[in-house]
Amino acid sequence: MTPPTPPTPGSPAHAVAFGLDTFGDTSVDRDGAPVPHAQVIRDVVEQAVLADRVGVNAFGVGEHHRPDFAVSAPDVVLAGIATRTERITLGSAVTVLSSDDPIRVFQRFSTIDAMSNGRAEVVLGRGSFTESFPLFGFDLQQYEQLFSEKLDLFAALLPEGPVTWSGDLRPPLVEQHVYPKTENGLAAWIAVGGSPESVVRAARYRMPL
Repeated sequence: MTPPTPPTPGSPAHAVAFGLDTFGDTSVDRDGAPVPHAQVIRDVVEQAVLADRVGVNAFGVGEHHRPDFAVSAPDVVLAGIATRTERITLGSAVTVLSSDDPIRVFQRFSTIDAMSNGRAEVVLGRGSFTESFPLFGFDLQQYEQLFSEKLDLFAALLPEGPVTWSGDLRPPLVEQHVYPKTENGLAAWIAVGGSPESVVRAARYRMPL
């Protein structure tokens, strides 16, 4: 495979972008009372709307399944934000691919991409917190295998053609199409924690990190 041509210095690819990330951290109000999860989620949407209005480039919503964070379904929150914003890039920060289904992740983010007119990005991670593994019935002993195999399947979905794929943790796919298709492709990143293996993995799949 021929490597892509590096961007010319000074081109938009070298421009500095400014983004904000949130997990929907729970907080307290002025009287010290806990803010309900539902209000925190509504506040996250309003924060994204404001970020879009003032010129922030990107807004990322993370995933947790614990009491100190309100957002457990970032794609749903991002879909709501997509209908209220016009220009800001909308991404996950991150999607815990290891405890999710790669096909459903692709479908959800391709749907957000449609709703936002091409502004969706998905950032795929293994999960620095592990509460999602027992919650969804995954074995932490397979921590590395789950991410590796699911990332391999997700990468096979990105060209958006018929997918033939096989692994050890789920039944194979044979000439399977996945819908909806995007109009211009789905931007996908790999979240890394600084390990050399993570960087090598991202390079192998030719994904930004």
